[in-house]
Amino acid sequence: MEKLTGKDKELIRDSWESLGKNKVPHGIVMFTRLFELDPGLLNLFRYKANCGSTQDCLSSPEFLEHVTKVMLVIDAAVSHLDDLHSLEDFLLNLGRKHQAVGVKTQSFAVVGESLLYMLQCSLGPAYTAPLRQAWLNMYSIVVAAMSSGWAKNGERKSD
Repeated sequence: MEKLTGKDKELIRDSWESLGKNKVPHGIVMFTRLFELDPGLLNLFRYKANCGSTQDCLSSPEFLEHVTKVMLVIDAAVSHLDDLHSLEDFLLNLGRKHQAVGVKTQSFAVVGESLLYMLQCSLGPAYTAPLRQAWLNMYSIVVAAMSSGWAKNGERKSD
């Protein structure tokens, strides 16, 4: 796993300090953007009531639970910036789970764009080019581990 610079870690921690206290509303901004960028992803969410629209999803308790879980993964990554390697098994498994439910690895990039959009909306003028790059650096480490788990799960299915 790649390493983050000390400055990256500082920027990520400082920006997440306020956002991490109120995860779900920020997660809703992120997922709203995700569905704007790729409406087809709505089809991956199958609950008691299918997510036929963004609003259907956002009003579903099961979906809000998923939003919370995603935000907790981001929180875990921020909390483990000094040792992201400790999350590798968890992230590999998360990648396997996403592969199993039909998520394509290309969707990870759209999630990244949605994360950056949420950060920009939430942080306003505090969202700077160095901050954006720090988050991109962290997200690329997380996605690399998830993509590895995704690929391993796909290999296992084709055996």
